[in-house]
Amino acid sequence: MKVATDIRYRTFGSGGPKIVLLHGGMQTSANFTRLAAALAGTFTVYVLDRRRLGLRSEVDDLAAVLDETGAANVFGLSSGAVVALHGALELPRIERLALYEPPLSYGDGDPLAWLPRFEKELAAGRTAAAMITVSKGTGDFRHVPRAALTPFARLWIRSDPQVRELVPTMRGDAAVVAQASGPLNRYAAVTAETLLLGGERSPAYLTRVLNGLEPVLPRVRRVTLGGVGHVAADNSGKPERVATELRKFFR
Repeated sequence: MKVATDIRYRTFGSGGPKIVLLHGGMQTSANFTRLAAALAGTFTVYVLDRRRLGLRSEVDDLAAVLDETGAANVFGLSSGAVVALHGALELPRIERLALYEPPLSYGDGDPLAWLPRFEKELAAGRTAAAMITVSKGTGDFRHVPRAALTPFARLWIRSDPQVRELVPTMRGDAAVVAQASGPLNRYAAVTAETLLLGGERSPAYLTRVLNGLEPVLPRVRRVTLGGVGHVAADNSGKPERVATELRKFFR
């Protein structure tokens, strides 16, 4: 379904509280089908296809979907969590907010350290290399040698044409992260009850961001999922584990 010319979302379930899900980088709504299906027995779930047109536009898109659906609950993964958090600053209709490791700038960590190399590789037409740079810079492959990831990345791109199209969209996710830079204490103005989710195997800088957010948010609880990393909510991860926590929180 679409609420405006280009804003599209998928719907799962038809009863219970309503939840909007925001995917992360190099993903679409299709990456959350397992998570949405796990929630659909208890909730009505709307999975937004983010347009990646900048933080201001993404918050406006979220507001449009909330208006259209009447949802008051939002979950975001990674850059989607950044959008969700900034949405909660502006949209008091968001009553409950679940965030999985938003890559905010905090302390010595640079969430966009991967971007210059990524841009050079894209400019040279090296899509597989750019994909590896993103994977090592943002997710769960930081300590895996590039040589070990290269055959997998090339095979994935050949077998799934959509992946080739998604790699350049990371520029939009990087823009969201860059535009969200600023002190974490501004999030003290968030009125929504908030759940901070993280993975035990996630990059250390993402855990530090959660450590920084936890004392700032006024109504917050935190859960660390053992044995998973940054993309646990994705179809390729352990989305049922994430769904278990979301069911407890949003119910």
